[in-house]
Amino acid sequence: MSNSKVLIAISTYRESENIKNLISEIKNYSPYSNILIINDYSDDQTKEIINKISDSNLVYLERPKKLGLGTAHKLSIFYAIKFNYDFLLTMDADFSHDPSHIPILLKKAEKNAFVIGSRFCKGAKSDYTGFRKLVSNLGNFVARSFLNIKLLEITTYYRVYSVKLLKKLPFDELNAQGYSLGVKIVWFMKKLKANLIEIPIHFKDRKKGKSKIPKLQIFISSFDLLVIKLKDILKKYDFNKVNYTYNFSFICNKCENSFFTLVKKEKFKCLVCGKIKNNKKN
Repeated sequence: MSNSKVLIAISTYRESENIKNLISEIKNYSPYSNILIINDYSDDQTKEIINKISDSNLVYLERPKKLGLGTAHKLSIFYAIKFNYDFLLTMDADFSHDPSHIPILLKKAEKNAFVIGSRFCKGAKSDYTGFRKLVSNLGNFVARSFLNIKLLEITTYYRVYSVKLLKKLPFDELNAQGYSLGVKIVWFMKKLKANLIEIPIHFKDRKKGKSKIPKLQIFISSFDLLVIKLKDILKKYDFNKVNYTYNFSFICNKCENSFFTLVKKEKFKCLVCGKIKNNKKN
């Protein structure tokens, strides 16, 4: 992996108690990787903390309003594609994803297009107990059974993508929110007949800060799963389709970035600032 260009992307919201130590540990385990921090309008000290870190491998994007985990993950994918990375590793900002697993995740990615850190395969461990454990187990079971995916873990964002494979995704269809987007990406990769593997991790409970997962997330995700399945029944996804969201040639006139997602026909949203463009040319 030493000759590969790796981007480690972290979406953060109100994680000022964790972000500095997390960046430090990531650098210990993967010193040559670039780190992308997407700050989703945190009203804490996240920005000030990151601005004090002097590191040429660290990229910081601050969004002027809360746009959500799904769009942040999509932004990290577009960033990895635009700047020609070989691999994209994504993880949470609260230390639930132990940085010590980064080397083995990247190692396995050398021969596999998609690697996910699993809480459920043999050798894995999760600190979740009680209701949270039940919801987590049930959510994974329903998602993988409904979509007929053999992996035991498909909802966590502790994963590594081959950017070469990411380029083949039908981005205009990646419009799910939150953790549902992660499930949809796995499903599309299955459709592309990619080699998908999982490795055991220790999923830790956060020591600092509060969970930001919406209370209704399981219901939102269930609805998104139904939409995915119905669309699969009613139409075939065209993986050869040229879609505008993959084109970085037009620039947002508000934040001057070039990362857009399709909202509906001829209407696009900037993934950095949220500004809507009425068509791909203006």
